[in-house]
Amino acid sequence: MRFSDGVEWSVHSCLVLAALPEGVGLPGAKLAEFHSLPAAYLAKHMQALVRAGVVESIPGRHGGYRLARPASEITVADVVTAIEGNRSAFRCTEIRRQGPGAGQPCEYQTACLVSRVMGGAEQAWRSELSKWTLADLAFDPASAAYLRQDAWLSDVLEARG
Repeated sequence: MRFSDGVEWSVHSCLVLAALPEGVGLPGAKLAEFHSLPAAYLAKHMQALVRAGVVESIPGRHGGYRLARPASEITVADVVTAIEGNRSAFRCTEIRRQGPGAGQPCEYQTACLVSRVMGGAEQAWRSELSKWTLADLAFDPASAAYLRQDAWLSDVLEARG
């Protein structure tokens, strides 16, 4: 399983939004600036997060983006699903029904072991991502980046007035 860059960008962007004071939004350009991301590309992901109800867009001079719910209510799985969609990562095309090894239709009443293993693996990673909220990830004591993030946010919000 390989996630798009948009997943990493979106999770980290949501973590920046989680650090905002309640009711405050951050412009998309500033959000992109924090991680040196292309603003137009990040904006597409932010709109997907808005459609999914993870983030909300605030119009106006002091508008921007903010989390739509408390960080403790948004899972990493919510963000991943907003960006990647809810489609299954593995698509079984039942190739075992083709070629010289193909059998009678009655032999295919249950999914093959390959499909069951892949489905189980996907269920496991989805379950793991559902265990973690943005609040769980919002502060990493092993990373000084979060301290820099707080200082940067303070400067940005102060400059906005």
